[in-house]
Amino acid sequence: MCGIAGKLYLEPGRPVEREAVEAMGRTLAHRGPDDEGLYVHGNVGLAMRRLAVIDVASGRQPIHNEDRTVWTVYNGEIYNFAELRRDLEARGHRFYTRTDTEVIVHLYEEEGPDFARALNGMFAIALWDATRRRLVLVRDRLGIKPLYVAALGDRLLFGSEIKALLADGLRPSVDVESLSLYLSLLYVPAPHTIYREIRKLEAGHVMVWQDGRLTDRRYWNLAQTRPPARPPRAAAVSEELLALLTDAVRRQLVADVPLGVFLSGGLDSSTVVALTRRAHTGAVKTFSIGFDDPSYDERADARIIARRFETDHTELTVKPDLADLVPRLVHHFDEPFADASAVPTYYLSQLTRRHVTVSLGGDGGDELFAGYVTYQADRLARWYGRLPAVVTRYALPALVRRLPVSEAKVSLDFKARRFVANALLEPGRRHYAWKAFFDDRLKREILADDVLGCLDGHLDAFPAYARHYDEVPYYDDLNRVLYADTKVYLADDILVKVDRMSMAHSLEVRVPLLDHRVVEFMFALPGRLKMPGLGLKRLLKRTMRGLLPAETLHKRKAGFNVPLTAWLKRELRPLVDEYLSPDRIRREGFFRSEVTARLVAEHMAGRADHSRNLWALLLFGVWLEQARTQGLAPSAAGGAWREDAVPEARLAVGGIGR
Repeated sequence: MCGIAGKLYLEPGRPVEREAVEAMGRTLAHRGPDDEGLYVHGNVGLAMRRLAVIDVASGRQPIHNEDRTVWTVYNGEIYNFAELRRDLEARGHRFYTRTDTEVIVHLYEEEGPDFARALNGMFAIALWDATRRRLVLVRDRLGIKPLYVAALGDRLLFGSEIKALLADGLRPSVDVESLSLYLSLLYVPAPHTIYREIRKLEAGHVMVWQDGRLTDRRYWNLAQTRPPARPPRAAAVSEELLALLTDAVRRQLVADVPLGVFLSGGLDSSTVVALTRRAHTGAVKTFSIGFDDPSYDERADARIIARRFETDHTELTVKPDLADLVPRLVHHFDEPFADASAVPTYYLSQLTRRHVTVSLGGDGGDELFAGYVTYQADRLARWYGRLPAVVTRYALPALVRRLPVSEAKVSLDFKARRFVANALLEPGRRHYAWKAFFDDRLKREILADDVLGCLDGHLDAFPAYARHYDEVPYYDDLNRVLYADTKVYLADDILVKVDRMSMAHSLEVRVPLLDHRVVEFMFALPGRLKMPGLGLKRLLKRTMRGLLPAETLHKRKAGFNVPLTAWLKRELRPLVDEYLSPDRIRREGFFRSEVTARLVAEHMAGRADHSRNLWALLLFGVWLEQARTQGLAPSAAGGAWREDAVPEARLAVGGIGR
C-alpha cells in the first residue's frame, strides 16, 4: 500500500524538477511511512511513499522491467500476482523482486495499456513507457484506491490525494457545480472534485498520455454484465457465491505483516470474519469500537462473533474530542466530505493500526446484496402510490409533520419525513432523493446570489446519479438502483471514507466482498433473488446460514452511525458557533447568513433535525479555512470560482469523464 504522485511536462525538452516531484511525494508520507522512491528522467517524474506489506525487504518502488524502459509506481495490492508471475516467467520475463508490483511492468509489455484487465486487486497505477513516451494511469474496477489528475496548459499532474497536486504550486479555483453536488450528496462524485482544474480518474478507467494527447476510457464495464437466459436455482447460487467469497478472502489474506479484520457485528463484517476463519489456520485478530450512547454501540453483537470464531478481539469505547478531530478529518479528505461515519472509521483505523498493518473490512455488502433500508422504501413506495391522493398528498404528510424530532439513530420521524416527501417521484429520482440532503429548494434558499448566478439555475444533482441509473435500462428495478449506488455512493463516499481514514493511520484496508468476480456474479442475478419482498440481504443470509449465529443473521440493519444530532447541540456547538456565525458566512460569501442561522436555530431548539445539513456546512467552512491557510484563497466574494478567473489553462482531454 502506498501513495503515488507524478508530473509530466507536455514539452518533451523541458526537464521535470526533482525537488518538485519529491515535494509531491512528501505530502503522502502518511500513506507510506516505510520507504520512498523517485524516478525522474527528462520531462517525467514519478514519486511514491511505501507501506511495506509484501516483499518488505526488496520490493522498493519505482519498479522497472529488464531493460529499464518501463517504470511504475502503484498503490494497492494485486491478489493474483503469483499466478500472473508464473505465466509471465513462462513467457521469458525475468523478475528481480518478490513483490506484486513487478508483474505490472511485465504484464504491460505483453498487453499494453489494457493490462489491468488481467489484475485482481485494488490499485491506482502510474506507468511510464520511455520507449513510446507514454504515460498510463489506471484505477481499479470499483474505485477502492484513489487517483486524482490535473491536465493543465503546460503539464499533467497526478496523485493519490489532492494535496500532492497542490504541492506543485497549482492554485485551483472552486467549482460551484461541485459545491452544488456536495450539498446534495454530502460528497463530490467522480469525475468532479471541489476544484475545477482537478478531476478524479473514474473507477475502471485508464488514462493514457502520448503524442500530446490525453485519452480517458473505461476498461471494465459492469453494465455489460447480463442475467443468464435461464434463472439459476437459489441453492446453486448460494453454493457458487460461498465459493467465490471464500476464495476472495483467501486471496486477500496474503501479507508479510500482521493482519486483522474490522468487526462491527453486522452481517457483512461477520461474514468476512467467518470466511477468514475458514481460510486461515492461525489466530484471527478482530477490532471493534463503540460509543457511550447504547443506541449507537454494537459491540455486544461483535462479541458474539468474536466468541463464536475464537478471535483475538480488541475493542474501544470512543469519546471523541471533536473540536480537535474535525480539522484532522478535513485535512485528510482535501475537499468537503460530510459522511459523519468517517468519525468512527477514523477511530477504528487508529485502534487497529496499533496492532496490525493490514485489515479486512466488509464494505460493499449493502450495494451487492441489497442491504439499505432505501431499497425497502422503494418497494413500499409502489404500494404507497396506489393509495388515494388525499392520503398520500395531504393526510399522511400532515401527520408526519407532527411527529416529534428525535435524536435516536435513524429515527422514525427522520425516515417518515423523507419517505412521504419523495415516495411519489419516479423510481430513479425517488431513490436518489432518499440519499440527497439539500434539495433544490433549500439550495436555492441558502446559496448566495452570485453563486446561484454562476450555476445559472442548474441546481439539480440528480444527473450525476442518473447517468449511471440510465446506463442499465435492461436491469430490473432493484438492480438499476444497486448499480447506480455502486457507481456513485460506494465509489465516492464509502470507499473514499475507508481509504482516507485508514491511510491517515498508515493502515491498509482490503475489501474482499468487492472482488470483481463477486461483483460480476451478483449483478448477473435477478433482483428477486437478492431481495424477495422486503427482506434485505436475503441471498447473503441464505448463503451464510449454518456458518453465522442465528442472532447475527436476524439482526436488524444498523449502519456505522454516530449521534450527530446530539453532538451538534453539545460537543460540536463551539464549532457551529464559530464556523456558521452570520458574520463569517457573510464574509465568505458562499451562503446566505439568514438561512444558515435559521437552520442552526431550528436544530438547536429541537424543532427540526438539520444535523446532516449543518454538518455539511460546518465541514465546508473548516475546509475553506484550511484552503486559505495553504494560500489557495477560494472566495465567493473574490470571484475565484468564476469562469473568467481560472488561473490555469487546462489541456484538452479526449473523452475525459465519459
